[in-house]
Amino acid sequence: MLHYMISSGPRPVAPFSHAVEANGFVFITGQMPTNPDAPDAPLPDGVEAQTRRVMENLRIVLDGVGLGFEHVAMARIYLTQFERDYAAFNAIWPGYFEAGKLPARTTVGVTALAVGALVEIDLVARRG
Repeated sequence: MLHYMISSGPRPVAPFSHAVEANGFVFITGQMPTNPDAPDAPLPDGVEAQTRRVMENLRIVLDGVGLGFEHVAMARIYLTQFERDYAAFNAIWPGYFEAGKLPARTTVGVTALAVGALVEIDLVARRG
């Protein structure tokens, strides 16, 4: 197994690797809407802005292991305000993937996330 910490990636909010690779599968740790260039700055306002920041953080990690969103097979999304934010999240999500090639996905409502985030996303990607 390979364990990755991406130097330009978001500062971890807990003890973990940004990604772990095993047998061609790359497991990307759930990312928060923090700014890698200003990790102590306030979070963006609203689920739309936080979703975009999370996706950009995921892009940084994917790039750091030589992959892109086209390699994503599965995603798990966590929303703290599920009923309020689900539609807004869904309006943004497809824009990161090729039309008709969305990854499998599970979205769940949770009571809280680290750093007071509204959204967190983790990914499973595959090389090749």
